[in-house]
Amino acid sequence: MNLSTYLTGIGISTLLCWTAWALTLINVDPYTSGTWGVLSFFVSLFFALIGTLAFVGFYIRLWFTSNEQYYENITISFRQAILASLCFVGILGLQALNIFNIFNGILMVLSIILLEFYFLARRS
Repeated sequence: MNLSTYLTGIGISTLLCWTAWALTLINVDPYTSGTWGVLSFFVSLFFALIGTLAFVGFYIRLWFTSNEQYYENITISFRQAILASLCFVGILGLQALNIFNIFNGILMVLSIILLEFYFLARRS
Protein backbone atom coordinates (compact mmCIF):
# COMPACT_ATOMS: atom_id res chain seq x y z
CA MET A 1 0.00 0.00 0.00
CA ASN A 2 1.46 3.36 -0.93
CA LEU A 3 1.70 6.35 1.35
CA SER A 4 -1.14 8.42 -0.09
CA THR A 5 -3.62 5.52 0.18
CA TYR A 6 -2.54 4.89 3.75
CA LEU A 7 -2.88 8.54 4.75
CA THR A 8 -6.23 8.84 2.98
CA GLY A 9 -7.56 5.87 4.92
CA ILE A 10 -6.32 7.33 8.17
CA GLY A 11 -7.86 10.70 7.30
CA ILE A 12 -11.26 9.25 6.48
CA SER A 13 -11.20 7.12 9.63
CA THR A 14 -10.28 10.15 11.71
CA LEU A 15 -13.13 12.18 10.23
CA LEU A 16 -15.55 9.36 11.01
CA CYS A 17 -14.28 9.20 14.58
CA TRP A 18 -14.68 12.96 15.04
CA THR A 19 -18.18 12.67 13.61
CA ALA A 20 -19.00 9.86 16.05
CA TRP A 21 -17.64 11.94 18.91
CA ALA A 22 -19.66 15.00 17.87
CA LEU A 23 -22.83 12.92 17.54
CA THR A 24 -22.20 11.42 20.96
CA LEU A 25 -21.59 14.86 22.42
CA ILE A 26 -24.78 16.29 20.91
CA ASN A 27 -27.20 13.37 21.28
CA VAL A 28 -26.19 11.47 24.42
CA ASP A 29 -27.11 12.68 27.88
CA PRO A 30 -24.51 11.26 30.29
CA TYR A 31 -26.93 11.34 33.22
CA THR A 32 -29.62 9.22 31.58
CA SER A 33 -27.57 7.03 29.24
CA GLY A 34 -25.48 5.46 31.96
CA THR A 35 -22.21 3.70 31.34
CA TRP A 36 -22.65 3.11 27.60
CA GLY A 37 -23.08 6.79 26.78
CA VAL A 38 -20.03 7.83 28.75
CA LEU A 39 -18.02 4.94 27.31
CA SER A 40 -19.07 5.96 23.80
CA PHE A 41 -17.84 9.49 24.47
CA PHE A 42 -14.44 8.37 25.73
CA VAL A 43 -13.84 5.69 23.08
CA SER A 44 -14.78 7.92 20.16
CA LEU A 45 -12.63 10.75 21.56
CA PHE A 46 -9.72 8.34 22.04
CA PHE A 47 -9.77 7.13 18.44
CA ALA A 48 -10.34 10.62 17.05
CA LEU A 49 -7.35 11.91 18.99
CA ILE A 50 -5.19 9.03 17.79
CA GLY A 51 -5.92 9.84 14.16
CA THR A 52 -5.47 13.58 14.57
CA LEU A 53 -2.28 13.36 16.59
CA ALA A 54 -0.84 10.74 14.24
CA PHE A 55 -1.43 13.05 11.27
CA VAL A 56 0.06 16.04 13.05
CA GLY A 57 3.00 14.03 14.36
CA PHE A 58 3.71 12.52 10.96
CA TYR A 59 3.75 15.86 9.16
CA ILE A 60 5.82 17.54 11.88
CA ARG A 61 8.26 14.65 11.70
CA LEU A 62 8.46 15.01 7.92
CA TRP A 63 8.90 18.77 8.14
CA PHE A 64 11.74 18.60 10.68
CA THR A 65 13.62 15.56 9.39
CA SER A 66 12.92 15.64 5.63
CA ASN A 67 13.97 12.02 5.35
CA GLU A 68 12.60 9.33 3.07
CA GLN A 69 11.65 6.80 5.75
CA TYR A 70 7.92 7.44 5.61
CA TYR A 71 6.72 4.18 7.11
CA GLU A 72 9.04 4.46 10.09
CA ASN A 73 7.70 7.98 10.67
CA ILE A 74 4.13 6.71 10.52
CA THR A 75 4.87 3.95 13.03
CA ILE A 76 6.52 6.32 15.48
CA SER A 77 3.77 8.91 15.04
CA PHE A 78 1.06 6.33 15.70
CA ARG A 79 2.79 5.03 18.81
CA GLN A 80 3.19 8.53 20.21
CA ALA A 81 -0.39 9.42 19.25
CA ILE A 82 -1.71 6.36 21.08
CA LEU A 83 0.30 7.22 24.20
CA ALA A 84 -0.71 10.89 24.16
CA SER A 85 -4.38 10.00 23.59
CA LEU A 86 -4.25 7.45 26.38
CA CYS A 87 -2.82 10.08 28.71
CA PHE A 88 -5.37 12.73 27.74
CA VAL A 89 -8.41 10.46 27.87
CA GLY A 90 -7.13 8.86 31.08
CA ILE A 91 -6.84 12.23 32.78
CA LEU A 92 -10.26 13.21 31.44
CA GLY A 93 -11.68 9.94 32.79
CA LEU A 94 -10.17 10.57 36.20
CA GLN A 95 -11.73 14.03 36.17
CA ALA A 96 -15.10 12.53 35.22
CA LEU A 97 -14.86 10.22 38.22
CA ASN A 98 -13.89 13.16 40.47
CA ILE A 99 -10.65 11.48 41.53
CA PHE A 100 -8.25 13.62 39.53
CA ASN A 101 -5.65 15.70 41.30
CA ILE A 102 -2.35 17.15 40.16
CA PHE A 103 -0.36 14.20 41.50
CA ASN A 104 -2.43 11.70 39.49
CA GLY A 105 -1.92 13.82 36.38
CA ILE A 106 1.82 14.10 36.90
CA LEU A 107 2.06 10.38 37.57
CA MET A 108 0.14 9.54 34.40
CA VAL A 109 2.23 11.90 32.25
CA LEU A 110 5.47 10.55 33.72
CA SER A 111 4.40 6.95 33.17
CA ILE A 112 3.59 7.70 29.52
CA ILE A 113 6.97 9.42 29.10
CA LEU A 114 8.75 6.43 30.66
CA LEU A 115 6.85 4.08 28.37
CA GLU A 116 7.97 6.12 25.35
CA PHE A 117 11.58 6.01 26.60
CA TYR A 118 11.24 2.23 26.86
CA PHE A 119 10.11 2.01 23.24
CA LEU A 120 12.94 4.29 22.12
CA ALA A 121 15.55 2.27 24.04
CA ARG A 122 14.19 -1.01 22.73
CA ARG A 123 14.41 0.21 19.15
CA SER A 124 18.08 1.18 19.30
